[in-house]
Amino acid sequence: MSESAAPAERHARVHELRLVVTAADYDEALRFYRDELGLPERAAFSSPDGRVTILEAGRATLELTDPRHADFIDEVEVGSRVAGHIRVAFQVDDSTATTARLAAAGAEVLAEPTRTPWNSLNSRLEAPGALQLTLFTELGEPDGPEKPEELGEPEERA
Repeated sequence: MSESAAPAERHARVHELRLVVTAADYDEALRFYRDELGLPERAAFSSPDGRVTILEAGRATLELTDPRHADFIDEVEVGSRVAGHIRVAFQVDDSTATTARLAAAGAEVLAEPTRTPWNSLNSRLEAPGALQLTLFTELGEPDGPEKPEELGEPEERA
């Protein structure tokens, strides 16, 4: 391959992103994510050394942000900086109903669903496994005159 080949062509393709969470209360975490959030079970294994369950979470992406933009996201969704360096976001059909269901299942609601400048309805929860979750529902194209770069849309590459 030439030196000018795109990075994806120079390296092996990644086929799956798997977020591995060690939960002190495995049963509570499994109930919450599988039974309440609705992530289908792909596989489960147990041995004398412990248990693991692999749950399907739809399409995976890795969202990288710098600290200033992370501050901005927290300000929009919660009103202040609350997330650590990792936050898990799930796109759901109805963030309002899902937030209520997960709160009833034991998650702490940090912020009720809020319409964002990028036109999604986002809520924030503290969930089992010590994970902070954003639940988001896409609302379509923004109504206002904002430009994509003002909304934090991806930058065009040269």
